[in-house]
Amino acid sequence: MGLAEAEPGPHARSEELARLEAALFIAREPLSTRRLAKIARLSDGTRARALLRELAAVQDASGSAIRVEPIAGGFQLLTRSPFGPWVRRLLTTPAENRLSAAALETLAIVAYRQPVTRAEIEAIRGVGCEEMLRQLMERDLVAVGGRTEELGRPNVYQTTKRFLRAFGLSRIEDLPDIGPVTTLDPAALSDPGGQEPSGLPVPDSPSSERP
Repeated sequence: MGLAEAEPGPHARSEELARLEAALFIAREPLSTRRLAKIARLSDGTRARALLRELAAVQDASGSAIRVEPIAGGFQLLTRSPFGPWVRRLLTTPAENRLSAAALETLAIVAYRQPVTRAEIEAIRGVGCEEMLRQLMERDLVAVGGRTEELGRPNVYQTTKRFLRAFGLSRIEDLPDIGPVTTLDPAALSDPGGQEPSGLPVPDSPSSERP
C-alpha cells in the first residue's frame, strides 16, 4: 500500500518559490535578483523580487529560525537575532583567526569615516595603523578607494562588500549611529544586527567560508 500524498499545508511553497529558496540556501554569498532569477529559472528579476517578499512572509508566518534579508547589495538567508548566540556556539572560531581589538578599532574608524586616509585614522587612534590596515586588506574587509588631491596624493580607505556580509549589513548607511567619530570602541562593530548568515561564520572571522 503506497503512502498517501500529503495535503498542502498553510506554508506550502510553490515550485517557483521552492527553487528560489533552494538557490538561497546553497549560495555562498548574497545573490542579486537577476542572479536569483537565472539560478531558479524565473522569468526575470522582478519575479524574483516578488517571490522574495513572499518567501519572507512565509518564513515569518511559520516561525522559521531563518529569514531572507537584503545584504551587501543582494539577498541571503540569515539566522534570526534570537538564535545568534546559539549559532555562535556551534560555529566557534579559532582565536588566531579573530580580529584583534586594535584591528577592530581601525576597521570601525574606516567604516564610519570612509573614505579616510591613514593619517586621519592614526590621528584618531593615536598610534600607527599600517599593520592593521594590511591585515584588514588581506581579509578583504578594507580596500583602497582612490587617492586624495592633497600633497603626495595619499590613498583613502573604505570598507568592502565582504565587510557588509560579515556584519550583516545591506548597505553602509545601516551601521548603528554612534555620533561624531573622534574615538572609537571596538564594540562599535560587535554584531550590529545580531543575525548570522546561513552557512557562514560569525563576524569574528570574516575570512572563513563554509566548506
